Amino acid sequence: MIRVLVVDDDFRVARLHSSFVDQVPGFQAVGVAHSAGAAVAACHELTPDLVLLDQYLPDRLGSHVVGELGADIIMLTAASDVSTVRTALAAGALNYLVKPFTAAQLTARLVAYARYRTHLAGTRGLGQAEIDRAMALLHDGDTPTAVLPKGRSVVTAQRILEAVRRAAVPMTAIEIAEATGVSRATAQRYLADLAHGGKVELSLRYGSTGRPEHLYRWRGSASPTPGSR
Repeated sequence: MIRVLVVDDDFRVARLHSSFVDQVPGFQAVGVAHSAGAAVAACHELTPDLVLLDQYLPDRLGSHVVGELGADIIMLTAASDVSTVRTALAAGALNYLVKPFTAAQLTARLVAYARYRTHLAGTRGLGQAEIDRAMALLHDGDTPTAVLPKGRSVVTAQRILEAVRRAAVPMTAIEIAEATGVSRATAQRYLADLAHGGKVELSLRYGSTGRPEHLYRWRGSASPTPGSR
């Protein structure tokens, strides 16, 4: 379970962001803080893995306390000026999400962050390829809503994409459905969304009946061509 501290000077916003976090599998909001000083104290007491940090706090700017929290940081703030963004990232913030944002946008970044943590935890030595892979995973959720129609679940989309990503060969919608525990129709809808958004590649394979079968693979993979299965 990834433990998250939410830091925002607005009590209602902090509760809302905490509820967003608790809806993401594998994440738990373990506390909230409404000032920089309270955030530092909460981090010492609660030892969260991740802090969702606002910029405009009553005592100090969030970007100025990034290095004091002892946890990974994702900035959640209305501040979009170049100086603030550069200061926060230079201080060590892993990602930056500008308010207002949707639950789906935050969810996508949290899911990507979880994959990033898992990748690093399973890697003994960090060569350039592993570092590049970790950074790609961390930011893979930055623009998912651009390829998902309204009403789709980012969590389901990421689960389906991960099944395609892990596959050694291109997979059919039925195989993806079985691997992710969704219906074939649901898998087909999400796969079509992801193909349209450029996340996965779609190809055809012709079987003995002559009817084409759709095959899906992650765009960054080196899977064999459809005829090689």
